[in-house]
Amino acid sequence: MKLLTFIGGVHPPHSKGSTEDKPVVACPAPDLIIIPMQQHIGAPCEPLVKVGDLVKMGQKIGEPRGYVSAPVHSSVSGRVKAIEHRPHPAGGQVLSVVIENDGMDTLDETVVPRSVDSLSASELKSIVLEAGLVGMGGAAFPAHVKLSPPPEKKIDTVILNGAECEPYLTSDYRLMLEDPASIVDGLRFIMKILGVEKGFIGIEDNKPKAIKAMGEAIGANSGIQLVPLKTKYPQGAEKQLIHAVTRRQVPSGGLPMDVGVVVHNVGTASAVSRAVRKGMPLIERIVTVSGGAVREPKNLLVRIGTSFKDVVEFCGGFAGEPAKIISGGPMMGIAQYTLEVPVIKGTSGILLMNAEQARIPEPGLCIRCGRCVSVCPIHLMPLTLSANALNGNFDACENLHALDCIECGCCSFTCPAARPLLQSIRVAKKEIIQSRKRSAQAGQKTSAT
Repeated sequence: MKLLTFIGGVHPPHSKGSTEDKPVVACPAPDLIIIPMQQHIGAPCEPLVKVGDLVKMGQKIGEPRGYVSAPVHSSVSGRVKAIEHRPHPAGGQVLSVVIENDGMDTLDETVVPRSVDSLSASELKSIVLEAGLVGMGGAAFPAHVKLSPPPEKKIDTVILNGAECEPYLTSDYRLMLEDPASIVDGLRFIMKILGVEKGFIGIEDNKPKAIKAMGEAIGANSGIQLVPLKTKYPQGAEKQLIHAVTRRQVPSGGLPMDVGVVVHNVGTASAVSRAVRKGMPLIERIVTVSGGAVREPKNLLVRIGTSFKDVVEFCGGFAGEPAKIISGGPMMGIAQYTLEVPVIKGTSGILLMNAEQARIPEPGLCIRCGRCVSVCPIHLMPLTLSANALNGNFDACENLHALDCIECGCCSFTCPAARPLLQSIRVAKKEIIQSRKRSAQAGQKTSAT
């Protein structure tokens, strides 16, 4: 069978050997839990508790402020110690609820198993919303929004991303090996919500054990098909995954639903299963801890709100001075300046790189080799985008479709001159988005007068 893939991409070292054969183990919940009110794309949550309140595990403590948002729940039982701004792994400071863990794990009354046979599509979608489910692959887009396409968008296909092409990370891989049934179960619920009959699970061909386990879990279900994919980065990106599986092309500025497809991560599907069957909101996730600067690399089941410091200590601490600490993987992750940040819903990994792994040559002049263009999976011009961004020409960047960039990092990875291509394009995207917001606000003021 010919393996499916896309045009472009790169082949970075996988670097998964230190954790791919290690089963997931539970990381003990620490004495202090820090739960940010924003762990998702979209509007932050409003705290539902106050200092001194007693909370239970699974209790909703953050109410969404907008449609593109997701509620937040306590991952432990205990007392609210503070509600204040704390460092966030995505950068900056975010309003957070700080909870003193009483060690009892007293469940909230809302966390109860359900009889699922009679649940309608709308009831299932409501469960997904109330459980605070977001994309578990790292993007953390509220899951219920993807499950609510407008009437004119006719969805006929659901794809689960099991590629996990980011180097070092093995959290999805271990989930597919250890609990494949929950993934298939969650996919069936997602398909029911969307009213579709075709479901696909895409897995790169360098994961034969996961392909075997997921195939056995799917069984004779004719509506779900396992799709082996060619090993290449970023095979798990939405647009590339859709093109590989269906040959459909998401248009510039468009969304997967524009071509009748909804994509979720395998971890998200598993979380859907737990939320529907057990009533458990998203209060923990699998996190890969890896890199040359951690003593014992592991795959851990971590409570949301556990600090990176506590996680690293459970892995035996540092094996030498870390040269770089990254939330996520080396291609798309975010560098951290402190370990005093909490694990959030989108934390797929904590990477602690030693000096050799983190070595980055000094940027040189662009030699116009065109490698960044040849590997860009979106077919952009990274060198031109970057040059305009570095010169502050953000209007030019917008005209060059900077917002279509998926920030995969292929351009920076392949650049022989070590140019800051991805970093500068990220700046351009933020500037373009802010400019659009300012223009919209100015238009609203004008119309109001």
